[in-house]
Amino acid sequence: MSELTLTVLRLGLLVVLWLFVLAIVGVLRADLLGTRVTTRRTERDRARPRRDPVEAAPAPARPRATLVVTEGSLRGTTLTLGQAPVLIGRGSDCTLVLDDEYASTKHVRITPGPAGDGWVVEDLQSTNGSFLGRDRLTTPAPFEPGTPLRIGKTVLELRR
Repeated sequence: MSELTLTVLRLGLLVVLWLFVLAIVGVLRADLLGTRVTTRRTERDRARPRRDPVEAAPAPARPRATLVVTEGSLRGTTLTLGQAPVLIGRGSDCTLVLDDEYASTKHVRITPGPAGDGWVVEDLQSTNGSFLGRDRLTTPAPFEPGTPLRIGKTVLELRR
């Protein structure tokens, strides 16, 4: 082989080795730092002009409630519940994205109650199940304030 061919092969091998090293560093970084949380805006939100707080719509009649993460990697995280259902799981399309290996992609859904005065929690056929208090969720159940909701290692609580 000529000197030029050997040099090109050596440089090609060096480039491939560096790409391999950079790929390993990227995987290690993702494992150490966890998932990246991004704010998602829908097309409707992008098209709607932002309003001044003075012009904001009146608050709904439903009493305000907050979902608080009391145990797990997201401890201290709060989420205000409104009229829209809240989807919880590991999937990026969930309202509350959990970094918990025991959580399913779409694990539970919290929706406003039929009478408009409370909330209902529903397990979405998750692999490891969900526990409301000490009971395993098998059917949609009322989610009362102060009752712990366990999803894997994460515990959530509804507070008014």
